Amino acid sequence: MSERTAAPASTSIDSLRVALVHDWLTGMRGGEKCLEVLCEMFPRAHVYTLVHWKGHLSRTIESHPIHESWIARVPLGRSRYRWFVPVYPKAIESFDLSGYDLVVSISHCAAKGVITRADTLHVCYCNTPVRYFWDLAPEYFAPGRAGTLERFLGPMIAHRFRLWDRLSSDRVDLFVGNSLNIRDRIRKHYRRPALVVYPPVDTEFFTPGGETPGEDAAFLTVSALVPYKGVDLTIRAANRLGAKLRVIGSGPDLRRLRSIAGPTVRFDEWVSMEALRDAYRSCRALVQAHEEDFGIAPLEALACGRPAIALARGGALETVTGETGILYDEPTEAALESAMREVARRPFDPAALRRQAVRFSRERYRSEMRGLLEEAYAAHRRRYEDQGAVERPARDCARKQDVIY
Repeated sequence: MSERTAAPASTSIDSLRVALVHDWLTGMRGGEKCLEVLCEMFPRAHVYTLVHWKGHLSRTIESHPIHESWIARVPLGRSRYRWFVPVYPKAIESFDLSGYDLVVSISHCAAKGVITRADTLHVCYCNTPVRYFWDLAPEYFAPGRAGTLERFLGPMIAHRFRLWDRLSSDRVDLFVGNSLNIRDRIRKHYRRPALVVYPPVDTEFFTPGGETPGEDAAFLTVSALVPYKGVDLTIRAANRLGAKLRVIGSGPDLRRLRSIAGPTVRFDEWVSMEALRDAYRSCRALVQAHEEDFGIAPLEALACGRPAIALARGGALETVTGETGILYDEPTEAALESAMREVARRPFDPAALRRQAVRFSRERYRSEMRGLLEEAYAAHRRRYEDQGAVERPARDCARKQDVIY
């Protein structure tokens, strides 16, 4: 993009040239719901992503100019984009973002690695440091879950990606984690402090239904079907109980999961938002059998007046309470089976479930992100306009947390 003059410190963020960067846009999951709110906040923003599947996003996102990387133009690049992970760094660095005052990346893999001008503010909303190359690499490349070629090449690719991932984290001016859990991972892997803004839950759309589900209602899992999500554990527990289970989601693990499912397990790939809401309203409980970075699905279930069962690790510790569901300690079939039995016995107050979900509303996310970006941009511009001042820490945007940007 052409050379431009930096916006003055007094400029409202509404008048800034804004770029939004996302890893890939292939469906409406948690990260895309964060992007959707940012697209509403910045209606003139351009969106940059490795790969875009047109028609798989909300109208709000699709209404923005969306720029794909060169991966989408090579053979199989758009359909088999995961095969190209070794070149994600080169692809994400190929975007020309020199014409923007503010760049917000929503990243769980490579998006935060974009290159910006020195006087552009880059805020990364981090859903997690790339989990399959950091914390969960042993699970992704374990025998039985990865093929021979993946187990051979995976560790080498992971090593090279981690080096780039750590180096590119220095390009981010301010990290915002999606939970206290992710704030701690950012500190561990990137050696950077971070603010925390919880992701948005559409509590205006996800609302209770008219009737309470009966005793024969199915348990529900809503998840991408990838190894670390623990859907296999949920299926085995349902098999042992003989309980109905509905699995909504798709991914590379679908075939393996179908092979272990009993007759009471039903699979649906991603469904419409209305069908998803109906599934929440009619389920016995939402089951999340893995350590989630944050976990929006349990909160969507709570908003619909249904309890959640979650492994007592990660983001679930910040969203599910004893009043709103069951937290179980060990990722085993026996422990999950016990939690599923308990949730069926205990009464839950739909109003209390919904009150918990409303704490994480879209409006709360919008308000917190806007305030954070305004403070961060004002501090960023002052840093560049105080020519005679020594470099100062921008503590204006730190507020209650010890973040030096």
